[in-house]
Amino acid sequence: MSPALLSSFATEIIIPVCAVIGIIFSLFQWVVVSRVKVTPDRNGPPSISNKNGYDDYLIEEEEGLNDHNVVIKCAEIQNAISEGATSFLVTMYKYVGIFMVVFAFFIFVFLGSVEGFSRKSQPCTYDVSRMCKPAIATALFSTIAFLLGAITSIISGFLGMKIATYANARTTLEARKGVGKAFETAFRSGAVMGFLLAANGLLVLYIAINLFKIYYGDDWEGLFEAITGYGLGGSSMALFGRVGGGIYTKAADVGADLVGKVERNIPEDDPRNPAVIADNVGDNVGDIAGMGSDLFGSYAESSCAALVVASISSFGIEHDFTAMCYPLLVSSVGILVCLITTLFATDFFEIREVDEIQTTLKKQLIISTVLMTVGIAIVSFIALPTSFTIFNFGAQKVVHNWQLFLCVCVGLWAGLIIGFVTEYYTSNAYSPVQDVADSCRTGAATNVIFGLALGYKSVIIPIFAIAISIFVSFTFAAMYGIAVAALGMLSTIATGLAIDAYGPISDNAGGIAEMAGMSHRIRERTDALDAAGNTTAAIGKGFAIGSAALVSLALFGAFVSRAGIETVDVLTPKVFIGLIVGAMLPYWFSAMTMKSVGSAALKMVEEVRRQFNTIPGLMEGLAKPDYATCVKISTDASLKEMIPPGALVMLTPLIVGTFFGVETLSGVLAGALVSGVQVAISASNTGGAWDNAKKYIEAGASEHARTLGPKGSDPHKAAVIGDTIGDPLKDTSGPSLNILIKLMAVESLVFAPFFAAHGGLLFKIWG
Repeated sequence: MSPALLSSFATEIIIPVCAVIGIIFSLFQWVVVSRVKVTPDRNGPPSISNKNGYDDYLIEEEEGLNDHNVVIKCAEIQNAISEGATSFLVTMYKYVGIFMVVFAFFIFVFLGSVEGFSRKSQPCTYDVSRMCKPAIATALFSTIAFLLGAITSIISGFLGMKIATYANARTTLEARKGVGKAFETAFRSGAVMGFLLAANGLLVLYIAINLFKIYYGDDWEGLFEAITGYGLGGSSMALFGRVGGGIYTKAADVGADLVGKVERNIPEDDPRNPAVIADNVGDNVGDIAGMGSDLFGSYAESSCAALVVASISSFGIEHDFTAMCYPLLVSSVGILVCLITTLFATDFFEIREVDEIQTTLKKQLIISTVLMTVGIAIVSFIALPTSFTIFNFGAQKVVHNWQLFLCVCVGLWAGLIIGFVTEYYTSNAYSPVQDVADSCRTGAATNVIFGLALGYKSVIIPIFAIAISIFVSFTFAAMYGIAVAALGMLSTIATGLAIDAYGPISDNAGGIAEMAGMSHRIRERTDALDAAGNTTAAIGKGFAIGSAALVSLALFGAFVSRAGIETVDVLTPKVFIGLIVGAMLPYWFSAMTMKSVGSAALKMVEEVRRQFNTIPGLMEGLAKPDYATCVKISTDASLKEMIPPGALVMLTPLIVGTFFGVETLSGVLAGALVSGVQVAISASNTGGAWDNAKKYIEAGASEHARTLGPKGSDPHKAAVIGDTIGDPLKDTSGPSLNILIKLMAVESLVFAPFFAAHGGLLFKIWG
C-alpha cells in the first residue's frame, strides 16, 4: 500500500485556504450587489447602451412613471420585509436556543452515564488491545460539537435571510434596465449565501477537528465519534427552521391566494391584500433561512458519517491524516469548482432574453458536475493511497482509490439525474405540468387528481438513481462508499444553494414591483425570473432529498456498527415492529405539518376577509391594509405549531432506543428512510407541478395556455386551488421529511453508546 501523494502539511493548508477563498468570493459578490442603490438618483442622466437586449434607460422614464417615489416605495417595502423576517427569526431562535441548551445537557448526561461518569481510559470499541479516552470525554466533546453545529446552522440561515432581503428590491430596480441585469443581481445574491454556507460549514468543521485532536491525540475513534455531534446540531436547527419557516410562509401564501386571487380576483402581490407582506416575509424565512439550514445539515451529516466510518478503517488505525480528510478535501475542491461555475452565469456569458434564464441555470448544474468530476479524480489520486482497508461490519474490506473516485462520482451524477427528472416533472416547459394545467378545464377536482398522479410517478426514476448509487458505492467501499456518494451529491452545494436562493429573491422582486406600482413590463420580467426560480427550487429540494437518503443510510450503517448489531434481521419481531412504526412516522409528521399550515391559513383567511369587509376604501385602493396583524398571525402560528413535529422527530430515537433497544431502533430508522424518501419526493414534485401549472395559465405564453386563461377564468381558479393545496406539500411537509430521516439517523448514532449499554429497558423487564 503506497502512501498518499499529498502530505499532511499540504492538507492542513488546502482545506482552510479553500474555505477562506469561498468566504472572500461571497463577500465580493455581496459588494457587487450592493452597488445597486435603492435610493433615487436625482442627478446624472440615464446611460444608454444596448445591453441585455434592451436599451439601458429606465422603462419608467420612457412611460412617464419615473417618479422618485417609486424607488423610495421599493426601499420601504424591502425594509418592511426585512424587519418582518428578522423579527420572526430572532424570536424563533430564542425558542430554539432554549431547546439547544436543554438537549445539549441531555447529550452530556446520556453519554457520560455509559461508564458511570468515570474519567478512566477504557478499551477501544473496535480494538480492545488499545486504550481510548473515557466516555465522559466523548460526552463533553459531543456536546460542544452539537452546539457548534447548531450555532453554525443558525448563522447560515440568518445570513442567508439577510442577504435575500437585501437583494430583493435591488433585483426589482435592476429589472428596469433589462432581464439580464435583474438575473445577475438575483443570482449573485444567491451565490453570496451559497458560498458563505459551504465555506463556513467546512471551516468550522475543520477547526473543530483540529481543536479536538489536541485532547484526543491518537484516539481517532473517539475524536470522530464526538465530531458526529456537529451533524446533529446542524440538523436539529434545520428541522425547526424548515418546519417553522414552512408553516409561516404557507399560512401567508394560502391566505393571500384564497381571498385575494380567488374571492376578490385581484393580482398576486397586490398591495391591497393584507397578507402580501407576510407572504413575502415567508419566502425568506422558509425558502431561504430554512433551506440554507437544511442543506448545511445535509453537508455536516454526510461529512460526519464519512469521518466516523473512516476512523475505524486503515485511515484511522494508521493515522493517515490526508486520507482521513478526504471528505473535507472533496468539499474544498467543490468550493473552487462552484466558484468557476458561477463565473459562467455572471461574467462569461450574458443573458439577453427571457428564454435564456432557465437554460443558464441548467448549465450551472451541468458545468459544476462536469468540472467536479475532474476535481474528484485529482483529489482521489493524490489524497488517497492506491489501496486501503475500509471497515465492513466486523471485517476489513480492501478498496482502491479509483473505486472511491467512482463512489463519489456515482453520487454526484445521481444528483444531476434527480435534478433533471425533478425539472421535467415540475417545469411548465414539459408535458407533465401542461397536462395538469389542461386538466383545470374541468375544475379543481381533476387538477388535484392529475397532480397527485404526477407526484407519484415522479418518484420512480429518482428512486432507481438512489438505488443504483447505493448498490455501486456499497459494492466498492461498503458504508464508507455510501457516505462519500452522499458527499458527492452535495459537493456542488455552493452552486445548488445559489440556484435555490435565486428563486425566492426573484419572487420577492416581483412582489415589490407590484406593490410599488411599477410598470407591467417590469412585472413580466420578474415573473420570468420567478418562473425559472420555481423550477430550480424544486431541483434543490430533489438534491436535498436524494442526498438525505444516502446520508441516512451511511449514518444507519455507522449506528449499526457502533451499537454492536451484527445483523438487522427484519423477520425478528423486535426489528419488524420498528420497521412498520418507522414507515408510519413520515405520514404522522406530514399530517402534523399540513394541519399546522391549515390551522394557520384558516386564521389568515379570516383576517384578510375581515379587513376587506371592514376597512372602507380598501378594494378601491384608497385605504391602507393592516399588514402587521397578518405578519403576527403567521409568526405566532408557526412558532406554536413547529414544536409538536420537532418533538416527534427528536424524541422518537430516544424513546425507542431507551425502552426498546438498538434492534428495534434499527428497524425504525430503516422504515423511516424507505417511506420518508418516497413521500418527500412525491409531495415536493406534486406541489411544484401545481404551482407551475397555475403560472403556465397566468403567463399565457403559448396558444394552449391562452385557451385556458386569462387570470380569473374558471380554469385559472381551479389551478389556484391546486396550487394552494400544493403549497404545504412542496414547502413544508416535503422538504422537512428529508430532515426527519437524517436527523433520526444522526441522533441515533450520537446516542448509540448509551443505547448499547443501557437500552431496551422494556425487553429486559419482560425477559
